[in-house]
Amino acid sequence: MTVPDDLYLVGHVLDAWGVRGWVKVAPDAPQATALLKSRTWWLSRPGFEHEPAPFAVRLVRRHGSALVALFDGLQDRNDAEALRGRRIAVRRADFPAPDEGEFYWADLIGCEVRTPEGADLGRVTGLMESAAHAILRVQIAQTSLDAKPRERLIPFVDAYIASVDLPAKIIIALWDASYD
Repeated sequence: MTVPDDLYLVGHVLDAWGVRGWVKVAPDAPQATALLKSRTWWLSRPGFEHEPAPFAVRLVRRHGSALVALFDGLQDRNDAEALRGRRIAVRRADFPAPDEGEFYWADLIGCEVRTPEGADLGRVTGLMESAAHAILRVQIAQTSLDAKPRERLIPFVDAYIASVDLPAKIIIALWDASYD
């Protein structure tokens, strides 16, 4: 089977759960909606995320803050234990549609960030969670080849984010270009 090009890491296998081939999973997001919706998970060993193998999900359900899942073909605890530590990816196409005004972090990465006047603030390379809200990690364009890479941290809240245009991959931020 061909590896899809829209895979995103969304969790990892903690351990076997029970004796009938179930695994306990730690999702990367509290809602775990992509894991609950997807019928195929792609598992890979840490460091080998470019070599995932598909696993058909027979059953999955919440178990406290974790999930428990049963894959087709797993018969017993030994089969499940062999998957301990594997990273789990699912296709972006399997993510449920976000609510109005909500965005998946994966969709924001790669967006150009600009001021309302059109000044270039950089490109989103990642996000991080603070106690209060998410923060965009924006890589500032280098002005010379020997310049040290710099980044801006812009709170991803209505007070600073005027608009997000995902099809155009542009975020308009109410941010002064001189803030580094």
